[in-house]
Amino acid sequence: MTAGPFGELRTQLVGAAEEFVGPDALGGILAGIVDDVDRALAERLEIFPVCHHSPASALAMVRRLREKQPKVIYLELCEDLAPLLTELRNCRLPVALQAFAAELDGFPKDWGPLSVVAPITESSAEYQAIAYALETPGVELVLVDRSTDHVFQWQPREEAAPAGEHTEDGDLHGDAVGIEIGDLRPRFAELEEHLLHHGRVRHWSEWWDQYVERPLAAADYDTYRQVMVLIGSLFRRLAPGDARRVTVDEDRERYMWTRMREHLAATGADPADCLYVCGAFHAASRVEEFGVDGTGDFVITERTATKWLYGLIPSSHSAIEAQFGLAPGSVSIASTSWQKAVSATRLATFQLAGQKGSRKKAAKAKAPAPAAAPAPVADKLSGYLATPPEPLGLDEEELLGWSVEIVRLARRNGYLSSTADAIAIFETSILLAGMRNRARPTPYDFADAAVTCIEKDVVPGRRDVRRLCEILLGGDRVGQVGYEALPPLARDVYDRLAPLDFDLEQRTIHRALMDLAARPELEPVSHLLWMLRYLLPEGAVRPIMGSRRLGEKSIQESWDLAIGRNQRAIIELGYEGVTVEQVVEHRLRRSVWGPQATAAKALAAVEDSIVFLGSRRFTDELGARAVELLAAERTVDDAPEVLRRARRLLAHYRATEPELPAWCQDFVTGGYAHYCTLLPTAFVDDESGVRQVAAMLGFLFGMESLAISLGCDRTQLELAVAQSHPEAPAKVALLWAARTQLGLLTVTDLRSRCDELLANPLVVPSFPQYLSGFVQALEPVPKLAPFVVEVISNAFARLPDPVLLPWLPTLITTLKEHAAEYVPLLIREAGRTFPATLPAVDAFVPPWLARHPAQVTAAATGSPGAGSAAAGGADRPAGELLRAQPATTDAIAALFGLPAEWREPAGTGAPSNPAARALLTTHPATIEAVAALLGA
Repeated sequence: MTAGPFGELRTQLVGAAEEFVGPDALGGILAGIVDDVDRALAERLEIFPVCHHSPASALAMVRRLREKQPKVIYLELCEDLAPLLTELRNCRLPVALQAFAAELDGFPKDWGPLSVVAPITESSAEYQAIAYALETPGVELVLVDRSTDHVFQWQPREEAAPAGEHTEDGDLHGDAVGIEIGDLRPRFAELEEHLLHHGRVRHWSEWWDQYVERPLAAADYDTYRQVMVLIGSLFRRLAPGDARRVTVDEDRERYMWTRMREHLAATGADPADCLYVCGAFHAASRVEEFGVDGTGDFVITERTATKWLYGLIPSSHSAIEAQFGLAPGSVSIASTSWQKAVSATRLATFQLAGQKGSRKKAAKAKAPAPAAAPAPVADKLSGYLATPPEPLGLDEEELLGWSVEIVRLARRNGYLSSTADAIAIFETSILLAGMRNRARPTPYDFADAAVTCIEKDVVPGRRDVRRLCEILLGGDRVGQVGYEALPPLARDVYDRLAPLDFDLEQRTIHRALMDLAARPELEPVSHLLWMLRYLLPEGAVRPIMGSRRLGEKSIQESWDLAIGRNQRAIIELGYEGVTVEQVVEHRLRRSVWGPQATAAKALAAVEDSIVFLGSRRFTDELGARAVELLAAERTVDDAPEVLRRARRLLAHYRATEPELPAWCQDFVTGGYAHYCTLLPTAFVDDESGVRQVAAMLGFLFGMESLAISLGCDRTQLELAVAQSHPEAPAKVALLWAARTQLGLLTVTDLRSRCDELLANPLVVPSFPQYLSGFVQALEPVPKLAPFVVEVISNAFARLPDPVLLPWLPTLITTLKEHAAEYVPLLIREAGRTFPATLPAVDAFVPPWLARHPAQVTAAATGSPGAGSAAAGGADRPAGELLRAQPATTDAIAALFGLPAEWREPAGTGAPSNPAARALLTTHPATIEAVAALLGA
């Protein structure tokens, strides 16, 4: 087949394929590519193929719009985003159109929340088309791509919803699904690898800029169209056989052509007056529905019942790069190339009136002129493919300016760069361009040269040289949504923060100092900031001074506000409610009625409702839910959190209310019965920790008087303790403490049991576990603090080092983890027990030893007593040994600082030494063992 304008080209390509590789599939692929180009250009409805964020596409779009002046523009963009386009006038680009859904109906629940974004930059063809349509009277803009609801309808149910890629700079889009026009990138990995290798580039964005973007920037419109369709057809025909992805692509094309035919039929518009803007990949479509005269019978399904919310969010160059897999800095380079090309060609681009951040005035709108008759299609591909592009000369002034500026930026960011580095960068850029067969260094060559010449060893700061090059070549421009385009909640936040007198649209961090005592009118601002801190991501509003808890009211506060940097988060709050208070109530309600709700979370929600909302009705509703959740729990994992929050709420209500709310009384009585029921099981369950059991006992003993006054029976607790038979040493100690609290075990009996444990060699290795249980028992039975100090002291005095030392880290970590509960009790009791001055330590006798005066007297005077030896007894072998070796005794006395004098006690005929008496009194067993070894 050789008919048509591309017949000769088709014959040449097929012949070349047969000559080099023989008659195989390659010839069919090349012929099919030419057929795709022929089919796209022969369509009565003019197809304008684009690549996303491509300056060449934008330049071609501006030229074509001014020449053709179409009356209808069909744009490949989600059709339900159309109402947002007029709000672009109130924004500073780049921004993203967003559709958001938190409550799903018709999708798997684990997909939510769903979010779709479509970023818009000034250097994109779609923005030029939007600006032309909105600013030109009589022009209609129609979005024809699938709705955001269909985006997720066409996702397989067995897969999670696709998520965007998170990076440090790319979080402006979050995990939203990105929708772009002109996704032109090879889907065949081997093809992309081949192109990068032979193009001597590292990333696809660099290849596109070198071999497509720059050559097409100055090409005429026909050449631009044919080359773009050719590339789209090539990537489409060489894509791997992913059946699901192919189906989605073709369904999108069927959807768009169906919508366009419906619009043409409804309005009677002439296809010659219309322009269809789509990605070059979709321009080479082969579906039956293709074209105005398509024959397909594609049926568009109904949307689900999911309620979608729409708005504009800030975007940035780095966010676009991160979400769509572009090379870092590529969008910034494209923006710079666009501005440079517009200045060089003096092309009057289209701009929305009142557009923020605009560097030029919007062109005056004119009514579209009647479309000229379409010129016959001519073959421009043959000449374009056969003729090499004209080499551009080296722009020394531009490259020199880059080299000097990057050195200046590097020095400001900690690099020891100099003028010599600027010269090296200049020469290295030219060298790299020559190695890559380029007549002129590109920004990518320059960035590689800068990294090579400046970043020699390590990065001194948070910005490396490649990041500095991105800043130099255009920077990470961040968009902003204007006040008028904000949802009601965001505008309300800006209005309520107005008394601070800050420009909240700036991306700088503002320090707000508020003296609430001197300026009481700032109290509503403070209240709003605390709610925003609860709702927004960390760092959006950060308190430096001041706090907001139950019963607290700050006199002075200091805040760091980053409202401008977190505009997207504030906008998305508007999807949840009209006011901040409504969003707080919605979040609290969702936390206590969600599938992961627990009694502890419900009590936390009660606290937050008191602090932020002050609605008694809503607080009582949350409290009643907490009672339900506690009764339904079958584990005690959250018992410590429940105890801590319940105590704080009781203290708050007792200080502020004449009586406890009904839900609070129900929580105490229900919790008392609930924990009594679970106590025996928790004592023996290995999965229930000592901390959890201690918290249960703390709830039962701490609220016992209140629970009994509300109708509970103490017998229930006594039966629960009697039915508990733990085996773990720590839980046994807890049980003993509980029985002591109930009066079933005296402290004397408890002391006797501990002495028996220390006297039993088989139990001594596990005694630290008993001691850990006693430390945890300070939660439910704080009156045991003197006994715990006594047990710890005895353990340090009597436990052997192999047992004591491995246990010390456990004791330290336990006290550190629960410092607020345990350490004050122990320190207070130790302060009452031990002497406060160093001289008093020598004569100190612990209270628990003072209860045995005979033993204390024997230790102090050296008289015979339980467990002591008589220092000067002549009938003991130890005494004879010391007297027989006076030199050894004198040496020991000198080590201890005792006088080495011997005297003869009355009634004995043998001399004695005070050092000997001290040794025998302190260590009688050691001396006797030595005497036995020596046969004395």
